[in-house]
This record gives sequence, C-alpha cells and structure tokens, in this order.
Amino acid sequence: MDDGGSRIRRRVSVRKRNRFSTESVLAAPTAAELKPGDEKEEEEMVAGSRRRKTVDVQPVENIDSEEDMFGDYDSFAENSFLAQVDDLEQKYMQIPEQEEHATDHAPEDLCSESIKHSILSSNTVGDFTGVKTEEHTKNQSGHEDVATEPEADLLYDVPSSQMLFFEHLHSSSNNLGDPSLKERDRGSSSHKTVNEELPVSSIEEPQQIDDSSSKVRTSSDGNRRQSLKDHLKSAMAGNARAHTSVFSRTKQLKETLLSEEINVAKKTIASSSDDLGPFYSLPSKVRDLYAQFRGIEKLYEWQHTCLTLKSVQERKNLIYSLPTSGGKTLVAEILMLQELLCRRKDALMILPYVAIVQEKLHMIGEGSRGATLEMTLAKILYTSKTTQIVGMSATLNNVEDLQAFLRAEYYSSWFRPVELKEYLKINDTIYEVDSKAENGMTFSRLLNYKYSDTLKKLDPDHLVALVTEVIPNHSCLVFCPTKKNCENVAEMICKILSKEYLKHREKEKHELLKNLKAISGGSVCPVLKHTIPFGVAYHHSGLTNDERKLLEEAHSAGVLCLLTCTSTLAAGVNLPAQRVILRAPYVAKEFLKRNQYKQMIGRAGRAGIDSVGESILIFQEKDKQQVLELISRPLENCYSRLVQEFTKGIQTLFLSLIGLKIATTLGDIYHFMSGTFFGVQQKILLKEKSLWEITVESLRYLTEKGLLQKDTVLTEKGLLQKDTVQGSEEEFQYSFRITKLGRASFKGTIDLAYCDILYRDLKKGLEGLVLESLLHLIYLTTPYDMASRCDPDWMVYFRQFSQLSPAEQNVATLVGVSENFIGKKASGQAIKKKVDKTIVNRLYLSFVLYTLLKETSVWRVSEKFNMPRGHIQNLLSGAAAFSSCVLHFCEELEEFWVYRALLVELTKKLTYCVKAELIPLMEVAGVLEGRAKQLYNAGYKSLAHLANADPEVLIRTIDHLSRRQAKQIVSSAKMLLHEKAEALQEEVEELLRLPSDFPSITASSIEKA
Repeated sequence: MDDGGSRIRRRVSVRKRNRFSTESVLAAPTAAELKPGDEKEEEEMVAGSRRRKTVDVQPVENIDSEEDMFGDYDSFAENSFLAQVDDLEQKYMQIPEQEEHATDHAPEDLCSESIKHSILSSNTVGDFTGVKTEEHTKNQSGHEDVATEPEADLLYDVPSSQMLFFEHLHSSSNNLGDPSLKERDRGSSSHKTVNEELPVSSIEEPQQIDDSSSKVRTSSDGNRRQSLKDHLKSAMAGNARAHTSVFSRTKQLKETLLSEEINVAKKTIASSSDDLGPFYSLPSKVRDLYAQFRGIEKLYEWQHTCLTLKSVQERKNLIYSLPTSGGKTLVAEILMLQELLCRRKDALMILPYVAIVQEKLHMIGEGSRGATLEMTLAKILYTSKTTQIVGMSATLNNVEDLQAFLRAEYYSSWFRPVELKEYLKINDTIYEVDSKAENGMTFSRLLNYKYSDTLKKLDPDHLVALVTEVIPNHSCLVFCPTKKNCENVAEMICKILSKEYLKHREKEKHELLKNLKAISGGSVCPVLKHTIPFGVAYHHSGLTNDERKLLEEAHSAGVLCLLTCTSTLAAGVNLPAQRVILRAPYVAKEFLKRNQYKQMIGRAGRAGIDSVGESILIFQEKDKQQVLELISRPLENCYSRLVQEFTKGIQTLFLSLIGLKIATTLGDIYHFMSGTFFGVQQKILLKEKSLWEITVESLRYLTEKGLLQKDTVLTEKGLLQKDTVQGSEEEFQYSFRITKLGRASFKGTIDLAYCDILYRDLKKGLEGLVLESLLHLIYLTTPYDMASRCDPDWMVYFRQFSQLSPAEQNVATLVGVSENFIGKKASGQAIKKKVDKTIVNRLYLSFVLYTLLKETSVWRVSEKFNMPRGHIQNLLSGAAAFSSCVLHFCEELEEFWVYRALLVELTKKLTYCVKAELIPLMEVAGVLEGRAKQLYNAGYKSLAHLANADPEVLIRTIDHLSRRQAKQIVSSAKMLLHEKAEALQEEVEELLRLPSDFPSITASSIEKA
C-alpha cells in the first residue's frame, strides 16, 4: 500500500433487495491508489465479492447449525472470511509502537466500531425506525472517516449465534479504545450504548505508517491482546456445542416485513393525526377515494344515521334492512374499513352463493345455504364475545327472531334513491299498484301499439310494445320463468324490432361478439349471434361464467339495452334498469313469493341516471286473485333450516363442533343448540319433539353411523333430567369424540348423506382400480348430489358407451352398469331388473367429464351430450371441488394411501381442464385457457418464463394484451414463484431442524442408570 497516506475504502455492492454482506470487512484501495501489481489483486477481490453468498435481512436468530455458522464463508480455509480478517489484522500489527493509542487495538477498534453500527441496524437489539449517516471531521492525524451504508456493516453476514461474542468484544474495546476517543467522550457521563443512536458505519482510519519508525510488538503486547480470529474460532466452536432454539428464516422475514408495514402505517396515521376521523372515523383519504373511483360525493341521510348509531359506535351487533338498491353495501364497506384501519382488527365478508354482499340474512332461511350461514354465525357467537356481527338484508319480516339469535340492534328504512312505481298488466290494460285502493290497484292507461295478426301470435303479451317504450336509449330487464323461455323471448323480440336498432352502438356490439367468440374458442351461441346486433341478449345459468361476465359488463355500459333473464339475476347480480318487466308471476312452475317479487322489482331505477324506476308484472285472468294477494301480503317469515337440511344441517354441525372441540359433551352441545336460530324458533318449528330429543337423536345417529364414539363421563343428574325423553339415563352420560371416519368426513367436508357410500366406493375401487384411463378415478370424484339431479339422454349414453375401450368398459362393469341396460333404456324397453339410478347417472356424468378432459372444449362436449355449456362448466367446477374433498378424506384414512398422489393430479386436471403443458401457466392469476395457449405458442412454457418476462415484450408478442394485463401476469408469476421457493425453503429448514424429541445426554445417562 502506498506510503503516502493511503485510505481504506469499503467496496459495497448494491443489490435489488437490502441484504447483509461481509464485503465491508476487507478494505480495498481505490484504483488510483493501487500499484500496478495490485490491480490483479483488486480484480480477484471484486470477483470474490460477486460470488459471495448473501442472505435476506433477518432478525437475530439463535441458530447453531453448521450451515449457519460457516455456510456463508469457506470455513477456516486460506481464502475464508476468518483468514481475510487475520490478514487484515497482521497488517495492523506493523503499526509503530510510538503511536500505540491509534495502533495497539486498531483491529478491535475497527471491528467494534462496525459492531456498534451493525447492532444499531438490527431490530432485535434496539428498536429504531431508521439510522442517519453522519459525516465525520478529520481526526487528529488528518485522516478522514469514510461513511458506508448500513448493509455493508461487518455483522450483516455473521450468524446471530455469534452476536453475544461481538457484544462482549464491543464492551472490551470501549475500555481499550484509543485516548483520543476517550478524550472526545470525556464530557459524557458514560460511553454510548447499543441503544443510543450513533453515526452509521464510520471507520477510523489507521494513521500513516512510517517505515523508519516501525517496531516489533513486545511480548507483553502480544499477551495483552488475543487474535480476532482466535476469538471467532473459540466463540463459533462454543456456540456449536450449545443448543439454541431454531426459528424459520422465512417466517421471521415475513414477520419483519409485516412489522415494517405496520410501522409505516403508524407513521402515516401519526403524520396526519389532524386528518384522522373526519369521514366516519376514517381518514379523509378514504372519502376522496370513494369520490374518485365510485363517484360518491355524499352519503344518503339513512347511511349517515346508521353509521352514527350509538350501537355502531359501541361495536354492538347490528341488523339493518332496506329495499334493494338502497345503498346497503356502502355502509358495510365503511364499517369494515373502520375495523381494519382504526381498530386494526380483521373483518370477514360472507358471500352466500352469488350475492355480493356482506351477509344476506334473508338467505338464512334458504336451503343448505341458510343452514351453512346459520352454523357459521352460531359458532362465532358461541366462541367469541368480542366479534361484531353486522347483517344486512333487503327483505326481512320476523326480524325479532334474528335479533334474538344475533343479540343485535335493528335499524330499518324504506329509502330508495330512485322512486319505484309498480304496475300490473292484464291484456291491453295497465294498472298502477295502490295500497289505498279497494282492490290494491288503480287504472293507469291502455297500451297503444299497432299489432298485425301475425305479430299478435308472436307476441300475445305485447312485450315488444312495453320494451320499445324505453330501449335503446334506456335499459330494460325482462324476467322469464324458465331458461328456455329467456332465449325464446329474446329471439321473438328481435324478430319484431325494426332494423333501426341495428345502428345503435353498432361498433361496440360488433366488438362484444368478437370477444364472445374469443373466449369460446371461436364459437358463439347462435341465439346471441342473432340478438346482440339488436342490443338484446339472454342471461341465465346455461351460459359460461365468461359469457355472463361479458354480457353484464355490456349491459352496464349501455351496449346491450335489453336482457331477458331468470330470477337468479335479481338475487345475485347488481344490474339495475329503468324498466323491469316480469313475463309471468312464476319461477319455473311455482308461483312467485313476495320476497322474490320484491327482489326482481327492486332492480328498477338506476341511481344518478333515472328519476323514476318502473316495474310491470304481466299476468293472465286466471292468476288475478293470487297476484292481488302477492302485491298486498307481508313478506314471508325467515325460518331456520338446520333440521330440514338434516345431513347438511344439524348432523354436520354436531360433527364439526366435536371435531373442533367447541363442544364435546351432551350438555355443551345442547347449550350450543339453544343459542342457534333454530333454538330461538324451537317453539314454532318443533311440534312433536323437543330440542333435547332432536339433539340426542342426532348424536345417536352419528354414533351408529361410525362417525362419533361415546365416552362415559360423570354428569350431573339434573342435566339429564332437563327434559323428559325416551331411553335410559345411561344413554346421556357420555361425552363424544370423533372417529377416524368422522374426522375424514369433517376434514373433507363430505355431505354426511354420502360419506358411507363414498367409503364403500373407494374401498371397492381398491379391489380393481383401473388406471389405463382416467375414467375410474373420475367416476369416484363425480359429485353424488349432481348425479341425483341428472336426467341422461339415453341415446347419447348408449352411443358413448358403445365407443368405450375394453378397459373403460371394465370400469362400467365394476361399478355395476351394463351395456344391455343402457341399450334397453335407449330403445324405450321395459326393464324388470332393479338398478341403482344414482350409479347409472353418476357414470353418465363421468362420461361427460372424461370427454371434456380429452377434448377440453366445453362447446364440443355441450353439442355431443346435448347439455347446456353452463351446466357442463358447473359440473366441472363441482367435480374439481369434490375431488379435492375426496383427497382430504383419503389423507385421514391410511387404507386409502394409494389414492392420494392420484387425486392430487386429477384435481389439477379438473380445475384447469386444459392440456397438461398449459397447467403451469394457468396457475398465474389472469391467465385463462386462451391466453395460456398464446403464451405457450410464443415460447413462455413455464412459470419461470413468465416471472422473468419483460411486459413490453409480452405486449408486442401476444395479441390483445394490454400493458396493465402484461404487468399483472409478470408480477403474479413472480409472486407465485417466490411463494413456491419459500415453501421449499421451509421444507429444507424443517429437515435441518433438530427434532424436539431428540434424546439428550442427561436422558441417556438416566436410562443407562
């Protein structure tokens, strides 16, 4: 090194992420200061620094594994970290004795100064929000301090198991520091500690070395200080022998990142403390975002009243009820934001079925959905006293029962942002609904529309006359009783409409057809192909999800001015229109309920667009009396479905209560049931049996089915005699625990009506599982409930059966379906032999799924089996879900180990339903089958390819890909790749972790003794 007062400079590498590094330990001269012979040495140092491993920023970890001590360094080899430190130390040992205050402990001072600042940057020693870099003036020898970034500090790559040694070394160096430092700190009452905020990474340079005055250290000096390398060796060896607890690096990184995010949020709130709370306890930024993205400048008066209720401010449970389109969802959003931002608590949004709301309480009385919702709420009420439940509904009558169940306050209003006018139409006459009138309606007007005799036959209900009063400049919904009626009405209207309607937003309608063709692999429904140019389309469950989404967006944008739809649209999709027409007062063959009627007409009137919304119910003379009752009677009451939905209700509830150990004794289960919605309504719902008897019978049934097992316990006699029931007293002196079969059913969420059938089918499958094709596995994962609702086309069934290979025919034989039986059904012959209808139907649906996995086109399979494409898509998603359930079922039962690996792959195939090579691409958010094919053909064949792709290149390569979509695909792929890497890292850490039950020396000694 140059004698002319050279300086030590740290080489710091800049990384994509903040990572610790040991590179700062070795001081490198600048290029200008290097001698010619030193250039090669610098190149080797730079190359070495690039090869050196780095690790993520971690809190201090107590890790004593060999990998953590020496993994980032080459042990004690010649080019190791310790060897390099020793070389550096030897250089400083040549410093003149006469400048002993600057040289006697230079390595220690160098190291201790770095230690100070490294410890400061570690969040496990001191809690700091940040450390500022401070410029130092020249020291007494005229040399400068060089500031470096925190990530270049000495201890950033040193395992946390060595931290105590360095802390000890640091305290020693404070006592052995140079006099100049002591002189500088003389004014302080004590030395700076690691919990004080100090300048970052400042290194005191050694003073200039004069060759003529260099001396050899005395033996007393050598004895007084120990080599840093020896210290490190000793500490590492000691720590290797000591057992310390091990924590997951990945887990600690996540916790660190979460802590940083929380600190940022706290700083944000603290920096704008004056702004906290002006918008219903939320920052005004929330109000600004609502105005910017949703166009909401001011809340409705009822929303303000509801949000400022005393019960809301005290976090009591609340039920609020308003008509459809009243703005209920906004209140739910604000309440959840209050929990998330102000109270820093979690918020759970329950979305029953297709409804995009927080909790639709009127659905609590609707079949299995209602039973599931009731069970969820009952468990929350039973296990948590601090959770707030907020329920909202458009239609409620017996709200007192719901209040008692949820222990909630109640708020209601009849507010509507747009006035709703209800009309009735019979023949050519239109009446307005008027509650003050004698028969509930008053004459409004006669329908004036010129119909020819031919048109009257096509449109006897004058639908065209009603819709042309509002379209194409305004929107209209026509609710029809059946799906087929939706399509027929749409086609009929377009036959009568004039050609002028084709010109309205012609380009956008052409684009819509183009998009429908793109998502359907080049196919478009012939009905939609005819009706969309007129701005008309149908909407029901027979459409695929992608088709429905495109049609809904087009209707919202005004491209489509008329939708013919079924009642499901009223319950699940927020698509308002100026006029709503009910084609008939029926849903399928059942007469309308008041709740259904209110939901449908509630879609009339678009807030901010229409001043008045109109609903028109068309009916015939024969239905007049029922219609008059419909418009005048109160809403239907809401009743619990726990007992009606036996296997999906009370039995599933009891199994989960015992499986989760929420309630395991008869007394606790009965107490739980008393607090359910069913318990509140038991006097109304139970006429012949008491709640106690229902509880006992259900538990007995589960025990007999082998899902629960009884254990004798001591129970107070008074509990057993709570109600008079049949049976001996001993029957009730039991607590319950879940069996292996019960746990498998519980973990797999298997409908208890089918759990024993599933067990038998899987057991039988083990005897001769056919693996030459997927058909046998598909049959085992075809949902039982869908099979019970299936109505096969026997000619199609026979045709598909006759095309089976010998191995596939063997599957049919194993499950018990013969070709002879299918042939007789197809020809209409009588069959005397009894055959299980569920098995026959299930095999038919298996053929549909099997064909779909081979062809991957919903459209071709729809044509081949004469089934609506939406039904095929629902079957596919149902089979994928049930396959996952069966997988979890098998994981709990050792005897079914052979199915586990098979079902993992089958579940993937059913979930994505594409060729195997496209599945990795389909895992990325925003990539569907069409896009996956485009990416694959462009050379992006794996997750890693997408993660490393350039969005700009993707835009140029892939057709119809926007910049936003390209960035989303790349970022999603990176995140998914990172998650997979983390999962593998956690597996590695788990493998290397010392087992908790590892035998200790003490235990071994005791056993020998």
